[in-house]
Amino acid sequence: MGMLQEFKAFAIKGNVIDLAIGVIIGTAFAKIVDSLVQDIIMPVAGRIIGGLDFTNYYLPLNDQGTHLTLVEAKKAGAVFAYGNFITILLNFLILAFIIFQMVRILNKAKRKDPEPAAAPTPEEIVLLREIRDSLRK
Repeated sequence: MGMLQEFKAFAIKGNVIDLAIGVIIGTAFAKIVDSLVQDIIMPVAGRIIGGLDFTNYYLPLNDQGTHLTLVEAKKAGAVFAYGNFITILLNFLILAFIIFQMVRILNKAKRKDPEPAAAPTPEEIVLLREIRDSLRK
């Protein structure tokens, strides 16, 4: 019974709920970035490189021809699908850069301005005045 109450206290804490919300938003954001890469960036890169769908770039490993799509080539045997890997790598780099920028902005917002020096106490003021007066003499 104690473990159940402990788990309930853990699950209700704000950090767990914040984490769940973050995962849900992150998943949706990853889909947006995936669409950006696959539907906008990679077709342009594929056009520049040779006019093909970049995700279909592969090297056949079982004597299947390079004229097949990646799905057909995988059915025929093993392939080295470097185009698909590059697409996924680009997804990761874009996501990592955006997350880096978000963390950087949050860190800047969290930085506190240095606290001003504490004003001298009345005793210190009296001592400083005495020192000043004795230096004048």
